[in-house]
Amino acid sequence: MTTKFDPFAAAPQLMKSWMGTSIAAAASLESSLIELVKIRASQINGCANCINMHTAEARAQGETEQRIYLLSAWREAPCYSARERAALGWTEELTRLSERHPDLAARDALVQAFSEEEQVKLTLMINVINGWNRLAVGFGLWLDPAAAKVAAAKAVAEKAAA
Repeated sequence: MTTKFDPFAAAPQLMKSWMGTSIAAAASLESSLIELVKIRASQINGCANCINMHTAEARAQGETEQRIYLLSAWREAPCYSARERAALGWTEELTRLSERHPDLAARDALVQAFSEEEQVKLTLMINVINGWNRLAVGFGLWLDPAAAKVAAAKAVAEKAAA
């Protein structure tokens, strides 16, 4: 991690819990959808660290270059499913919450595409990636995707051992 300040060293227990929450939220829905959500929120928030990390993870999971490149213009691109569109719309609404209240059409699309449990899982994931964006931008974090995988595996192993 390249940073002037390491939040993991400054608050290890809390950051360990945050990492655990992040991993659990990411595992709660299909990984391809989760990566699109992470990338889109990170684009909106201007988080280069998270864009870099999650585009690499999406590619590693088989996501196409076309869908990654078109993500910022997902409304006009025909390559996303109705479920993905609902998730991306909800991601944008919650990520831009300080600008306005969520659009009812985005909420309706969410209800049509996701069960109530999935709506909660998706909303938690959106909150988690927005939190990571704020940590990364706020503290000037830069973590190589390979190093992030090692850190995530370590967090999972520590949680399993506890």
